[in-house]
Amino acid sequence: MSSLQHVNPIVMGITVSPQCVLENLAAHITQQIAQGAQKPFEQVIDVSSGDPQKMGMKPISFVRKVLSVCLCPQLLKDKNLPLDVKQRAKRLLEACDGESVGSYSESSGLPHVRERIAEFISRRDAGVPSYSKDIFVCNGSQKGLMVAVKLLAFGEGKTRTGVLTPTPCPQSLPMLIDEAGVKQVPYQLIEERGWAVDIDELQRALKSARGRCAPRAIYISNPGNPTGHVQDRKSIQAVIRFVAAERLLLLVDEVYQDTVCGHHREFVSYKKVLFEMGEEFSQTVQLISFHSLSSACMRECGLRAGYMETVNVDPEVMRVIDTALCIDINTPITGQLALEVMVNPPKPGEPSYDTFTQEMLLVQATLSQNAQRAWQFLNDLPGMSCQPAMGGIYLYPRLHLPSEFIEQAKTLEVEAQVLYCQKLLEKEGVLVGPGCQFGGRSGNHHFRLCVLCPPHTLEEVLNHLGTFHLRLMDSFLLCTRDGMDRDKKQNIVTQHQMCTVSRGKAGKCLEDPQ
Repeated sequence: MSSLQHVNPIVMGITVSPQCVLENLAAHITQQIAQGAQKPFEQVIDVSSGDPQKMGMKPISFVRKVLSVCLCPQLLKDKNLPLDVKQRAKRLLEACDGESVGSYSESSGLPHVRERIAEFISRRDAGVPSYSKDIFVCNGSQKGLMVAVKLLAFGEGKTRTGVLTPTPCPQSLPMLIDEAGVKQVPYQLIEERGWAVDIDELQRALKSARGRCAPRAIYISNPGNPTGHVQDRKSIQAVIRFVAAERLLLLVDEVYQDTVCGHHREFVSYKKVLFEMGEEFSQTVQLISFHSLSSACMRECGLRAGYMETVNVDPEVMRVIDTALCIDINTPITGQLALEVMVNPPKPGEPSYDTFTQEMLLVQATLSQNAQRAWQFLNDLPGMSCQPAMGGIYLYPRLHLPSEFIEQAKTLEVEAQVLYCQKLLEKEGVLVGPGCQFGGRSGNHHFRLCVLCPPHTLEEVLNHLGTFHLRLMDSFLLCTRDGMDRDKKQNIVTQHQMCTVSRGKAGKCLEDPQ
């Protein structure tokens, strides 16, 4: 490969995302601080991604203890480890070829792990049957989704496969769709209704796509990333009826199913609702659902393991899925074993049960309290509004930016929300995700904030964010709009002063964000 002209043009067409640019800037700022540069903050706090352990959340101890024994079987003789840890590790090692985590497994995953996953799904769905032959363990849920979408990819022009995808959507989804060789067909989630999935909007998107491509599938994120919405039974039923009528494959990302924290909300899987609707649907609708170790309670993002379950998929197609997974040979064994622990946690009466339960409840309580705290704080800021998070690990607030700021961004040839995130990072050391990478309506500005972090970290983030935002709004609104209502002016000034006092107590200096 002597020059760029020999590089695959598809690869050359991949552009650097605004998030990557901001991450590079954050790394540069961190390096400056390490070299002694004076900043109005002590460190960069990254709440832009779904990596809670990076933000200080501790792993579940039972998972790490079991993996430690699997990696170092000599620990089976360690009298300080709980008996159920050693028993679990022994069973998992026996499920591995050569009783070693260094061995390969079947491309679709260890049979023992797939059996435990099927049992978990059946328990979760109140007895709806699940079978290990329908389970495929993969290198994270995104790998499974890529395999499923690639199976659909064929045709050109008007016959090219299309996949209905939500906006906003997970930031990696558009790139995944492009790499798979299919066309993205966006449908808009309704922000004013808590980011609802609207059937009329699905019909509009489908109708507008026909003639440009051939829609064959729809992707759903429930609970939503980055929006935090959670669908109820009625909404899920409506989507299933739509899918059945239009003969679409239903792809459902349910990675954050353990995060529902909104009032009067519960997680109900698409599969459970499908089987509640009778054989007219349960025997005909094709469904592939996804889950992974990146779930909120496990938070083992780096172990890279997930699974997909197929429903009503032709056995011949399932053999092709298995073959496609062979490209990776197999999912890392350590990830597969952690996945088994996720779906098969300690039981009442076992030595590790109480500790495991307490750690899980602490994660869920932290997430729920953080989401409520951040939601209230963000909605109290002028020029910002935020739908409540019913699930997931993110808030996705909307920025109502002054026209002068938007014009400034246009002059700099950058998205207004990206400029906002850049200035927030430079002035306050907080990294959030600009909304443009998740899609959305033109002219709307958002950012994504991960709230699954230690409460003290969240408070520091909100403190910095509030200071920055109020000063920005103060500088534009108070200085340029003399006709503003006096009470509104005073409210902004008061909030600004409160943040200033709080920051002053922490010994931080303040700078104008402009």
